[in-house]
Amino acid sequence: MTRRAVARALVYLSLVLATVVVLLPLAVVFLTSLKSAGEMADDGGALSLPDDPLHLGNYVTAFQDGRMLTAFGNTALVLVVAVGGTVLIGSMTAYAIDRFTFRFRKLVVALFLVAALVPGVTTQVATFQIVNSLGMFDTLWAPILLYMGTDIVSIYIFLQFIRSIPVSLDEAARLDGANAFTVYRKIVFPLLRPAVATVVIVKGITVYNDFYIPFLYMPSEDLGVISTSLFRFKGPFGAHWETISAGTVLVILPTLIVFLLLQRSIYNGFMRGATK
Repeated sequence: MTRRAVARALVYLSLVLATVVVLLPLAVVFLTSLKSAGEMADDGGALSLPDDPLHLGNYVTAFQDGRMLTAFGNTALVLVVAVGGTVLIGSMTAYAIDRFTFRFRKLVVALFLVAALVPGVTTQVATFQIVNSLGMFDTLWAPILLYMGTDIVSIYIFLQFIRSIPVSLDEAARLDGANAFTVYRKIVFPLLRPAVATVVIVKGITVYNDFYIPFLYMPSEDLGVISTSLFRFKGPFGAHWETISAGTVLVILPTLIVFLLLQRSIYNGFMRGATK
């Protein structure tokens, strides 16, 4: 009983510590967003309470001067098109690799693995030249195509799920006169819902949080996304951390709401993806 009590106490202690590690930075950001510039200059401590708990001027400044409304619109457009394209391209590629027999199929799979192992930073010069030569620099198409064309992990996720679908379903549909695309559209793709949920979650979080690609390929302020809109409050002589914190809270709110509404689907997507 003593060992069991100690083990249970250690489990609860680890959970409490993990909760503190996760919530402490969020608490600091939230408290900072409610402070004025004068309070930040006084340096009363990261966890010090603001003089006016209802001070919302930083949120107004972040939303207006940071052009958050335009940033949210651009982010939503890039997110929907990029994630949708990733699901379509990844599932069709995985279907072709698993269901069709062609020369050098194993080599293609191996090349996908090699591409996943190459650091993306090492190819940025060539990638930038290609994007610029295609006339997509400083347009929304640059991050959209880059997000859709560099997700090797999604192909492997779909590939593992497709391998669990019996080939007999394809053969039965072929006997009824269905072609390869009809089999994919009416049989294979509907059975990939857990994989689609997993890819949408993983890819959506990546696109929503990415700063490097939008900052490099969309320098125009009119094409800013939420990750680059906060960078406007960082100057050569300092940063307006109270405004940046308010913008960070505004950025966190949509993902928090989505997580609270879809947490069951998120957990199921991860668990099913992990067991394949």
